[in-house]
Amino acid sequence: MNLRRSGNLATLPLLTKRLSSEPQSLALTEESFHRMIALERKRTERSRNPFLLMLLETGHSLKSGDDETLLGNALSALSDSIRETDVTGWYKGSSVVGVMFTQLASEDRSAIANKMLARVSATLRTALGAEQFSQVSISFHLFPEDWDHQASDRPSNPALYPDLLRRHQARKLPSAVKRMMDVVGSALALVVLAPLFLVIAVAITMSSKGPVFFRQQRIGQYGTPFVFLKFRSMYANNDASVHKKYIRDLIRGQAERKPSNGNGQGVYKLTSDARITPVGSVLRRTSLDELPQFFNVLIGQMSLVGPRPPIAYEVETYDLWHKRRLLEAKPGITGLWQVNGRSRVNFDDMVRLDLNYARTWSPWLDLKILIRTPRAVVLGEGAY
Repeated sequence: MNLRRSGNLATLPLLTKRLSSEPQSLALTEESFHRMIALERKRTERSRNPFLLMLLETGHSLKSGDDETLLGNALSALSDSIRETDVTGWYKGSSVVGVMFTQLASEDRSAIANKMLARVSATLRTALGAEQFSQVSISFHLFPEDWDHQASDRPSNPALYPDLLRRHQARKLPSAVKRMMDVVGSALALVVLAPLFLVIAVAITMSSKGPVFFRQQRIGQYGTPFVFLKFRSMYANNDASVHKKYIRDLIRGQAERKPSNGNGQGVYKLTSDARITPVGSVLRRTSLDELPQFFNVLIGQMSLVGPRPPIAYEVETYDLWHKRRLLEAKPGITGLWQVNGRSRVNFDDMVRLDLNYARTWSPWLDLKILIRTPRAVVLGEGAY
């Protein structure tokens, strides 16, 4: 939720005094405040108690240095409305300051933001005066968010993830190298594998009715949807309800391992799926059905290496911490999950592998995963 100054005054229980006569001196630095936001997100994932991030920023009409003074005065005015458990800090340079109201009651989300907005606006208007108050922009951002995958832009709120933006900026050069690897690798693969594409297309066309390519909406980085490509491995117009049920059970930790032809451990995947064609079964076991995703990589929707992009109904079942796999890395064709057991790994462990990849990512790690991928494909570990 991103709510700006508006609405009528509403009563809110008085909060304990937090700051001294110079609260701006106790505000955290930008880096420390971003770290606290990341920590509070993880705490909320466990407790389910939402937090509210309030950002105060000044207009561009102020002279240099005046914005910091005005925001400092605003923090002083709000000192009686901030609890000891709340956190203040500089969100962006000296032009945006933030207050994080933590451990809020799990009541109506709109009511929380509206009450806080009304209280803060009334306090600042009284303390700063009409002229200074008009120079301050107030916005509220509530975590956890309500994701809308039908939205045309990203459903996740960037204001709640300043630490990820900082990490991205620190990796500009490696990210450029990764993108170059994606473009060169996918273009080369599409050229070299063109004859194989033709053979697979003919086999699919001759074996069953329907299109050669299977197009499906998947959820990409930051929760943004995109059209995902595969070679069609199922009969056309099939019923997806069986897959939906199994996937939801898998995410909730209620799915049972299915028998496999491997070492007897079984896999977390539907191994006897009547929707799959005979040709499709071969394509899946050899992972050849994934080859069209090189087009997704070439246009920047995916990477060669990264978490697998989920279907919308999968994300609807996600726990809060599962969603981090969609925020911290672009989805990929292969990844740590594919070369470390694939469907033999339960869902929570798969997410942990994705998060570990996002934290430790480097072009060298991508290269090592790409080198290990052909072996995993040949052995067919967990592929169905």
